[in-house]
Amino acid sequence: MSSETAAANSKPRLIDRFLNAIELIGNKLPDPAVLFVISLFLVWGLSGLMSGMAFSEIDPRSGDPIRVTNLLTGQGMAAFLAGMVQTFTAFPPLGVVLVAMLGIGVAEHGGYINAGLRIVLGVTPKALLTPMLILVAIVSHTATDAGYVLVIPIGGVIYYAAGRHPLAGIAAAFAGVSGGFSANFIPSGVDPLLQGFTQGAAQLIDPAILVNPLCNWFFTSASSILIVLVGWYLTDRVVEPRLQATKVDADPGDMPEMREIDHRERLAFWAASGVMAAGIAFLWFAAAPPTSPLRSPDGELAAFSAPLMQSIVPLIFLLFMIPGTVYGYMAGTF
Repeated sequence: MSSETAAANSKPRLIDRFLNAIELIGNKLPDPAVLFVISLFLVWGLSGLMSGMAFSEIDPRSGDPIRVTNLLTGQGMAAFLAGMVQTFTAFPPLGVVLVAMLGIGVAEHGGYINAGLRIVLGVTPKALLTPMLILVAIVSHTATDAGYVLVIPIGGVIYYAAGRHPLAGIAAAFAGVSGGFSANFIPSGVDPLLQGFTQGAAQLIDPAILVNPLCNWFFTSASSILIVLVGWYLTDRVVEPRLQATKVDADPGDMPEMREIDHRERLAFWAASGVMAAGIAFLWFAAAPPTSPLRSPDGELAAFSAPLMQSIVPLIFLLFMIPGTVYGYMAGTF
């Protein structure tokens, strides 16, 4: 009877079998670059098959029925090759993302963002370790490389230090960085990228419509809360229990450690944060008056024509570049 009970207890749960199937299928997927190539050929093939079909749907921009253009013709292939560079350089978010990432890159490579992430994770209570790790991973999108390079490894380190399975910490951090890539409370270089997609989609209905770079902020902020809650539940209730039978295959003495912030780095971090806070305060006082030059002619701050909205990307550049430079020189990383 005891052996039957043990066998029954060892029988995988329905959720475990479901996750095992997802893992099996996911491991068989090709490299993402190969998926893009497959998608390219798929679009070409579908364009050839559907170009002769008649559709009753009306294109709101022209008022004519929608037609599929055959990309497999000689003219289509020639246009594809001739316009390849133009397609890349004319990508709407490209310029604004490059400008924003210049400033964020200074803050990241100088160590300012990394120091902030380590300070936050270093003072987090064990009971809130999972939600804080996921939240930090989400906010790390502000500096694209910081999430993958810093937060994911640190997730494993702090979980191991807390007596929990390091793979669960890595999974939680990876879910926050990758799963919620567009979610963030803080405007970042992703917002101009999303604006390009949103404006392109909106112009399918109204070609004259223009949206500002923060048009998705309410959605991405709400998404951050949802991702933290869902990730917290899945990590603690699903992922970590599945790892109980998986031993850490490493010498404890060789496990990495999360380096503490030294006095010089801490002083540099708070000085740089003070500079950023001063910049935000200056911007607020400059935009507050009804006659502020940062407002649109009708006095709106959030209108597309408002200089403040058109300056979001340069402001992100300055608000990260200046504190990042201050931190770099004070901490000795520059």
